[in-house]
Amino acid sequence: MSAELGLKRWHEVIESGSSPQALSAIIHEDAVFHSPVVHTPQRGRAIVVAYLSAAGQTLGNDSFEYVRELVDGENAMLEFTTEMDGIHVNGIDLIRFDADGMIVDFKVMVRPLKAVNKVWEQMAAQLKSQQ
Repeated sequence: MSAELGLKRWHEVIESGSSPQALSAIIHEDAVFHSPVVHTPQRGRAIVVAYLSAAGQTLGNDSFEYVRELVDGENAMLEFTTEMDGIHVNGIDLIRFDADGMIVDFKVMVRPLKAVNKVWEQMAAQLKSQQ
Protein backbone atom coordinates (compact mmCIF):
# COMPACT_ATOMS: atom_id res chain seq x y z
CA MET A 1 0.00 0.00 0.00
CA SER A 2 2.84 2.43 0.76
CA ALA A 3 4.11 2.30 -2.83
CA GLU A 4 0.67 3.08 -4.25
CA LEU A 5 0.32 6.23 -2.13
CA GLY A 6 3.93 7.23 -2.76
CA LEU A 7 3.62 6.71 -6.52
CA LYS A 8 0.51 8.87 -6.66
CA ARG A 9 2.46 11.67 -4.98
CA TRP A 10 5.52 11.04 -7.19
CA HIS A 11 3.49 11.38 -10.39
CA GLU A 12 1.85 14.58 -9.12
CA VAL A 13 5.27 16.12 -8.39
CA ILE A 14 6.67 15.04 -11.78
CA GLU A 15 3.66 16.38 -13.66
CA SER A 16 3.89 19.72 -11.85
CA GLY A 17 7.55 20.28 -12.78
CA SER A 18 9.62 18.53 -10.07
CA SER A 19 10.26 21.65 -8.00
CA PRO A 20 12.68 21.22 -5.08
CA GLN A 21 9.91 22.22 -2.63
CA ALA A 22 7.50 19.59 -3.97
CA LEU A 23 10.24 16.93 -4.01
CA SER A 24 11.18 17.73 -0.40
CA ALA A 25 7.62 17.02 0.66
CA ILE A 26 7.76 13.41 -0.60
CA ILE A 27 11.37 12.49 0.28
CA HIS A 28 12.20 11.01 3.69
CA GLU A 29 14.87 12.97 5.59
CA ASP A 30 17.18 9.91 5.58
CA ALA A 31 16.54 8.95 1.94
CA VAL A 32 19.29 7.46 -0.22
CA PHE A 33 19.83 8.13 -3.94
CA HIS A 34 21.74 5.75 -6.24
CA SER A 35 22.89 7.49 -9.39
CA PRO A 36 23.76 5.70 -12.65
CA VAL A 37 26.97 7.76 -12.81
CA VAL A 38 28.07 8.38 -9.19
CA HIS A 39 29.82 5.49 -7.44
CA THR A 40 28.66 6.11 -3.86
CA PRO A 41 25.08 6.35 -2.62
CA GLN A 42 23.99 9.92 -1.86
CA ARG A 43 22.38 10.22 1.58
CA GLY A 44 19.93 12.70 3.04
CA ARG A 45 16.91 14.63 1.82
CA ALA A 46 18.85 17.69 0.61
CA ILE A 47 21.18 15.75 -1.71
CA VAL A 48 18.40 13.45 -2.95
CA VAL A 49 16.26 16.49 -3.78
CA ALA A 50 19.23 18.09 -5.57
CA TYR A 51 19.78 15.00 -7.73
CA LEU A 52 16.10 14.45 -8.51
CA SER A 53 15.58 18.13 -9.28
CA ALA A 54 18.58 18.08 -11.65
CA ALA A 55 17.23 14.91 -13.25
CA GLY A 56 13.88 16.59 -13.76
CA GLN A 57 15.63 19.43 -15.59
CA THR A 58 17.75 17.13 -17.79
CA LEU A 59 15.63 14.03 -18.40
CA GLY A 60 12.19 15.57 -17.95
CA ASN A 61 11.86 17.13 -21.37
CA ASP A 62 8.87 16.92 -23.73
CA SER A 63 9.82 13.41 -24.84
CA PHE A 64 9.98 11.95 -21.30
CA GLU A 65 7.46 9.17 -20.75
CA TYR A 66 6.96 6.41 -18.21
CA VAL A 67 6.19 3.31 -20.29
CA ARG A 68 5.84 0.61 -17.63
CA GLU A 69 5.15 0.47 -13.91
CA LEU A 70 5.42 -2.46 -11.51
CA VAL A 71 4.39 -2.22 -7.85
CA ASP A 72 5.05 -4.76 -5.09
CA GLY A 73 4.44 -3.76 -1.47
CA GLU A 74 6.81 -0.94 -0.62
CA ASN A 75 8.64 -1.10 -3.97
CA ALA A 76 7.92 0.36 -7.38
CA MET A 77 9.78 0.08 -10.69
CA LEU A 78 9.05 2.68 -13.37
CA GLU A 79 10.56 2.26 -16.83
CA PHE A 80 11.01 5.47 -18.79
CA THR A 81 12.16 6.67 -22.19
CA THR A 82 13.28 10.09 -23.35
CA GLU A 83 15.49 11.79 -25.94
CA MET A 84 18.50 13.93 -25.02
CA ASP A 85 20.30 15.74 -27.84
CA GLY A 86 19.14 13.11 -30.31
CA ILE A 87 20.16 10.17 -28.08
CA HIS A 88 17.45 7.69 -27.09
CA VAL A 89 17.53 7.09 -23.33
CA ASN A 90 15.90 4.06 -21.71
CA GLY A 91 15.93 3.85 -17.95
CA ILE A 92 14.41 2.57 -14.75
CA ASP A 93 13.53 4.31 -11.50
CA LEU A 94 13.52 1.78 -8.67
CA ILE A 95 11.84 3.38 -5.66
CA ARG A 96 11.22 2.12 -2.11
CA PHE A 97 8.67 3.88 0.10
CA ASP A 98 8.10 3.85 3.85
CA ALA A 99 4.72 3.11 5.47
CA ASP A 100 3.68 6.76 5.00
CA GLY A 101 4.46 6.73 1.27
CA MET A 102 7.66 8.77 1.62
CA ILE A 103 10.58 7.90 -0.68
CA VAL A 104 13.38 6.25 1.32
CA ASP A 105 15.47 4.79 -1.51
CA PHE A 106 15.68 5.87 -5.16
CA LYS A 107 17.86 4.09 -7.72
CA VAL A 108 18.18 5.13 -11.36
CA MET A 109 19.55 2.85 -14.07
CA VAL A 110 20.08 4.08 -17.65
CA ARG A 111 21.04 2.48 -20.95
CA PRO A 112 22.70 2.43 -23.50
CA LEU A 113 26.23 3.71 -22.76
CA LYS A 114 25.79 6.78 -25.00
CA ALA A 115 22.76 7.68 -22.89
CA VAL A 116 24.67 7.21 -19.62
CA ASN A 117 27.38 9.55 -20.89
CA LYS A 118 24.81 12.16 -21.96
CA VAL A 119 22.99 11.93 -18.61
CA TRP A 120 26.31 12.34 -16.78
CA GLU A 121 27.25 15.39 -18.87
CA GLN A 122 23.93 17.18 -18.41
CA MET A 123 23.42 16.20 -14.76
CA ALA A 124 26.91 17.44 -13.84
CA ALA A 125 26.16 20.80 -15.46
CA GLN A 126 22.76 21.02 -13.75
CA LEU A 127 24.15 20.12 -10.30
CA LYS A 128 26.99 22.64 -10.72
CA SER A 129 24.49 25.39 -11.57
CA GLN A 130 22.54 24.62 -8.35
CA GLN A 131 25.56 25.35 -6.14
